[in-house]
Parts: sequence; C-alpha cells; structure tokens
Amino acid sequence: MSKFEIKMPKLGESITEGTIMKWSVKKGDVIQEDEVLFEVSTAKVSAEIPSPVAGTLVEILVQEGETAPVGAVVALVLLEGETDDSVSTDDQNTANKESAEPVPAQHTEAPVADRWYSPVVLRLANEAGIQQDELNRIPGTGFEGRLSKKDIKDYIEIKQSGKTSVARKETKTASEQKVAVPQESKPGTTAAPAAPAKTAPSVPVGAGDEVKEMNFVRRIIADRMVESKRISPHVTTVIEVDVTKLVRWRDKHKDDFKRQEGINLTYMPAFVEAVSKALIEFPQVNASVDGYNVILKKNINVGIAVSLNDGNLIVPVIHNSDRLSLSGLAHSIDSLALKARANKLSADDIQGGTFTITNFGSFKNIFGTPIINQPEVAILAVGYIEKKPAVVETPEGDVIAIRHKMYLSLSYDHRIIDGSLGGAFLKRVADYLEAWEA
Repeated sequence: MSKFEIKMPKLGESITEGTIMKWSVKKGDVIQEDEVLFEVSTAKVSAEIPSPVAGTLVEILVQEGETAPVGAVVALVLLEGETDDSVSTDDQNTANKESAEPVPAQHTEAPVADRWYSPVVLRLANEAGIQQDELNRIPGTGFEGRLSKKDIKDYIEIKQSGKTSVARKETKTASEQKVAVPQESKPGTTAAPAAPAKTAPSVPVGAGDEVKEMNFVRRIIADRMVESKRISPHVTTVIEVDVTKLVRWRDKHKDDFKRQEGINLTYMPAFVEAVSKALIEFPQVNASVDGYNVILKKNINVGIAVSLNDGNLIVPVIHNSDRLSLSGLAHSIDSLALKARANKLSADDIQGGTFTITNFGSFKNIFGTPIINQPEVAILAVGYIEKKPAVVETPEGDVIAIRHKMYLSLSYDHRIIDGSLGGAFLKRVADYLEAWEA
C-alpha cells in the first residue's frame, strides 16, 4: 500500500489559493471514495471537497483556518489494500501526477491537462482496453467533472452492449471547460502599468477601540474592490425611470405566479430581461478589456449581487440570460440566491459573468455608484421604487399624477465606454422598463 496525496483543488481558473474552513474527518479515520473531507473557501466560492480515493487518513498537513496554494498537499491517505481495489505501485505513482499518463503502455499521446483519474478508474479502463483519448471524453459526475468508479463501470457496461455513443454527449467534460475558461478570467490583468505602490497610513487605536480582523471572504472583497478601481477608470451616470406599468403588471400577476410557479415574483427578472435586451443592441457594454484589445463576449451572462447572512457579498451568474423567459429568469434568480445564502454555489455558478446588476433598492436606497466587477466593463445599480407626483402628458393637456419612479445608475469603464455609449445603453434599459406590458 502507498500514501495518496490530497491536494488543494482549483475551484476556478483565476483561483490561486484556498482556506480550509472545516475538516469533516480526523487523523486515523477510514474514509470512502467521494466522502467529504473538508470545506474550502476561495475568493469566489466555498465548496465541500470529497475524497477521490478510499483508505485511511494518516496525516493532515493544512489545519482549519490555514490557507494553502492550489495544488499544495493538504493531507495524506493510506490506500486500501483490498484485492478488488488494489493497484500496482506504478499505477499509483501515475495517478498521483496532475495529468494522468496514457493507460495502455503502447499509447503515447499527451494527456489532457488537469483531469485527474483515481487508481481504480485507471485500472478498470486498462482492463477494458479504453485508451486515453477515449477516457478523456467520458463525462464524469464527480466533483468538478471527475470520473468516478461508477461512471467508468457504467460506461464499460454500455460500451459492451454496443451503445458507445454515450461517450459523445454534448455535456462538456471538466477538461473541456477548463480550456474555455482562461479567456473569461484573463481580461483586465494586463490593462495598464501598475501605479506606484502606496502604503496606507497607520491608523492609531484609541482606548476602548475594538480591533477586528477581516475574515477571509471580506479580505478578498477588499482586495478586488481596490484592484477594480485601479484597473478601470470609473464613470457613473444616473437616470430616473417611470416604472408605473411594471409595478401594475407585478401587482396583477404576483399571486397567480406564486401559485403556479411556487416562488415570489420580484422586480429583478424584469431588470435582467431589460438589461439582456439592451446588451444585444450595445455589445460593447457586454465586453472585457485586455491591454489594448476589446473582447466582445458572445454570450450574455448577467451576475446578480447577493448579500450573504454573514454580511459578505457574492455574485452568482445567470448564464445566457437573453435566452430565458421571464419565468425562467425568476427561477434562476431564486435558485441562485438560495444556494448563495446556503453556501451551496458551485464554481460554475459564479464564473463567466459579462455584466452585473446590484440592487440598492432592497435597502430603500434611491441609488448608488457601484464598483465594476472585473473583468466586466459595466455594472447597473437599481434603486428603490417610490411613489412621486409627476407631470403626465395627456391628450387634454398636462396633469399632475402619482407615478412609481426609481433611479438606475450605471458605472462603466471609461477606457472603452464613453458618455454617449453609456448614456444610450442606460436609456435603452429605461425604455424597456417604462414600456413594460401590463
């Protein structure tokens, strides 16, 4: 038997480290494959990490509350010595590499980067004559698309029955996803020469003052906000919107919607729909900056800022929001908010955003000047909806009427968005909301 290294996982392309918040097992425990080992918190997401192998936990190298870089060994597991699951020393050494070597000895193609296979999976694949390129195409149901023992057994059984087409499902494997992600996370990192480093002045602590250290998530938020202000020259523009039609529409349909869909009908799906339509017309707002290059994003992925119970903030993403119905948007928003507050968001849930919406109105604030969520180039803040007296034009002349009004504020990156483009985009969002069909 040999020791298997449990490493700090990579929960996103731009993630470089993680903090172990809690160990679910202790030294000496016998663990099963896919049993949860620990909870890790990163800059973007928290996740429970399962064991890729079965065996005995013989050493914990990174304790609770400690931070380790991606790929660092955090624990050692003594593998099981049962005949059914045993592997040769050569197989184990092969599996411990970050990229698995080809299974058959005569196969010499280069392995797919970053996809890991357990010793059991490698042995079963070898016995079934499955070569590396075929193994890489098999969809996995484990953590981050990992191929589990059950996955490979099911695949072999289906293949032997002549149904090999299952291996070519349209579902992306973990390795394919990782190839596509770097373009999402790269923009903004080379935007401009770094400004000379400035040291924050020392703050005196007076008698009776309480000093509290920021938690891990708050430190990440602080760093990212400072980084965003350094990278992007921020400009904010504000518009007042008459949303009386939208308010009446919601009042008319919210009870039926709750009864039929099982969730509350909020204003946020309407905001996301209006933004998605406007982004189609103004693609330069759905973009990123990479040095002197502008990357116009093919997909429209709208992030929604969610306040967590611990006072921190996270931005889950509605992918392809322009393709969803209003009902679909409502369900996506509700599901992501619940997962965020229950700390159940996956890496996919918080990656790939191209535009962000934040809701100041939920705190009865009339508007705000939000900071751009890098590497995006704009963020919309929606304010509180309130009744106001307003001049309304009618065929008989102007009259004073009570209307539902709100402010929208758009912060944008002045490197590629000028006032005319930012103002036109914001006006188009307002037009969609004002013309809402009741």
